[in-house]
Amino acid sequence: MHETGLSEAIVAAAVRRAAGRRVTGLRVRIGGHPVDPDVVTQGIQLAAAGTVAADTAVDLVLEPMTVACHDCGRSGPVDDHLVMVACPRCGGVDIDVTGDDNVVLESITVEDVEVGAI
Repeated sequence: MHETGLSEAIVAAAVRRAAGRRVTGLRVRIGGHPVDPDVVTQGIQLAAAGTVAADTAVDLVLEPMTVACHDCGRSGPVDDHLVMVACPRCGGVDIDVTGDDNVVLESITVEDVEVGAI
């Protein structure tokens, strides 16, 4: 499943950047193809189990691609993979798909590590 690999990669990146500190929050921007935010969030939580990112809060920002049909003029977000093949209004295939399909770990929130008194 696409969301599983995506979730595992997000957690791996967060754990590396946390450098041993407990991760309490993640903000992730996902562009491109439609993903189920609940599945991604659950995948992140599962992948984080047993790591410094266990029980982290997840903030997803979804930016779907946009498709424009040259035949009928319809323009809208890609909310289904079929929309990238043919216009849902007229069935035309003379379409342009625009947008970014990057996944960006925008920020992580970590707990401060207090240095013990000597």
